[in-house]
Amino acid sequence: MDNRARNFIAVALGLVATTGFTLLFLEIEQQWQIAALAGAAIAGLFAFSKLGITSRVDQVASAHPRSALVLALAAVAVIALALHDSHFALLMLATVALYVTVCLGLTIQFGHAGIVNFAGAAFFGIGCYTTAILTAHTGIPHLLVVVVSGLVSGLIGSVLILPILRTRGHYAALITIAFGILFKTFLEVNDTLGGPQGLKVPAMTLFGWSFNDPIRIGSLEGSFYLNYVLLAVALAAFAYVMVRRLEKSWMGLSFDAVRLDETAASVFGIGIARWKILAFTLGNLLAGMAGAVYAMMTGFIAPTSFTFGDSLILVSIVILGGIGNALGAIPAALLLLVLPEKLQIIQEYRFLLYALLVIAILLFRPQGLMPRRMRSYFSERGHA
Repeated sequence: MDNRARNFIAVALGLVATTGFTLLFLEIEQQWQIAALAGAAIAGLFAFSKLGITSRVDQVASAHPRSALVLALAAVAVIALALHDSHFALLMLATVALYVTVCLGLTIQFGHAGIVNFAGAAFFGIGCYTTAILTAHTGIPHLLVVVVSGLVSGLIGSVLILPILRTRGHYAALITIAFGILFKTFLEVNDTLGGPQGLKVPAMTLFGWSFNDPIRIGSLEGSFYLNYVLLAVALAAFAYVMVRRLEKSWMGLSFDAVRLDETAASVFGIGIARWKILAFTLGNLLAGMAGAVYAMMTGFIAPTSFTFGDSLILVSIVILGGIGNALGAIPAALLLLVLPEKLQIIQEYRFLLYALLVIAILLFRPQGLMPRRMRSYFSERGHA
């Protein structure tokens, strides 16, 4: 069996396993079944990694990004059609897609440029509150509101990065932690932004079509959350393509140089500050856009949704999936977001679960479930 056939089998196995697992995970309700399925998923990911299936899937996704994206979108379409009338399952699916978008932004910051950001939820919240203000006081089309919210989040991030540039290591992390805490406190004491009671946000409207209206095709009626699933998945696909393009480009090479050795990079003429500002801004732009869609999907936002604990969830997803690997954020987000919602017994202890999970990963598999592949500087064809 040649290498191409092995890659095809690996991709087929990974796609079928992911689709089947997601459907089961969102549908089953028995607590013991959910726990058993989650354990089987983690064991399966480790087994796939040992057998080389995950590396082959990542290799194919890197070599053929368009084909991989089409297959992934087809899998999401199958899942969405199978769950077309399940409100909760579709809400969770859309939420996972939006969190994947935020984590892809963190991947640019953490995995590519080496910037530690513990304020991911704050930039997500900036997108939410910008959307609430724009939809309430302006007549800007909602699709443009999503873009503007991302730009506002990215602009604020480009200001926050300035003090971060003057620090290193854990000091830089402390600045982002302080910003996240200050952001939540600012929202709670600001009555203009709703204070601790929060704000209502109107539903997404696109060309006169309200996303809160159910989808009807003949006699078949689907949940209105299908609309948000399609939008959230489209946004996640855009973010994934952007991250992959950046990773392969000369910009990604500059990000890697800055992350690996700032002194050596500066000696070779690479502007450290410029690339850090760009990475931080792009990552926060994605977080803001995801926040805009999330605000219109849920219809209500409050400061309690953007705490430091929520930022830790985002960081946990990036670490679990594999720092720097865009593909790894998808199964990690599915596990860490859906599992606490399905397992009622651990809802109150979910932050303890995340902390223990991060510790376990750092001890036993610091590279994550799907480690980032080493950058290839030469084509295999030319240097066989």
